[in-house]
Formats: sequence, structure tokens, C-alpha cells
Amino acid sequence: MSIKKIYAKFSKLILYGIIGCFSSGVDFCIYTLIVKVFQCSILLANSISVLSGITTSFYLNRRYNFKVKDRVFRRFFLFLSIGLAGLLLSNAILYVLIVYYHIDEIVAKVLSIIFVAIVQFCLNRYITFKSVK
Repeated sequence: MSIKKIYAKFSKLILYGIIGCFSSGVDFCIYTLIVKVFQCSILLANSISVLSGITTSFYLNRRYNFKVKDRVFRRFFLFLSIGLAGLLLSNAILYVLIVYYHIDEIVAKVLSIIFVAIVQFCLNRYITFKSVK
């Protein structure tokens, strides 16, 4: 299979990953700014930065990846819910892999990211950004 065919088949997933990386960077920068410059609590900083990352990801995916413009608030609520559910799923996966299977923390995090990203992509593609006809 050629690279063009692979890209055509997985273009939305690839763009979802790129947008996810960018949004994670936004999350990290805002978190760092709030903690280091404004010296706020870690939990407050994390809450603000995660919500900023989710909001950035929603906007970019809605506009450039899935290209839908209707039902913005409903779609954002679904996207936010899936994002927060992904956070809970990630925590559960980390706990099980590290505590019960004694997998290295970094390897467990990578496995968690891969699994949660695929689950979130599917949920967002087929629920949040589903075309209404």
C-alpha cells in the first residue's frame, strides 16, 4: 500500500493526532505559566490548562479535521465529556498496568496514550462530529 493510500485512509486519525499534540502543548504551556509565573496551586493550574487544551483541540478538530459548523455547544459538551472520560480511562489504565502488572510507568503511559487516543478518536468521529443529515 502506498503512502498516499495510507494517508487517505487514516488522514483524519493523523490530523487528530497532530491537533492532539498541539493541544497538549497548549495545555503544558498554560500549566507551566500558571504554576511558575502566577504560583497558583497545581490542581487549579491543571484544571485550567486541561480545559484550555480540550477547548483548543475541539476548535481545531471541528474546523480543520471534521469540518462541521452546526450544533457547536452540543458538540463541545460531547467533546468535553469524552475528553474527561479519557482522563479517567487513562488513570485507570495506568493504575492497573503499574500496580497489578508492574509495568514501567513510562511504558504504561505510552500504552495508555495510544489506547485512549484511539478510543477518543472513534467516539469523537462517530458521536461528537457526526454529520447530521
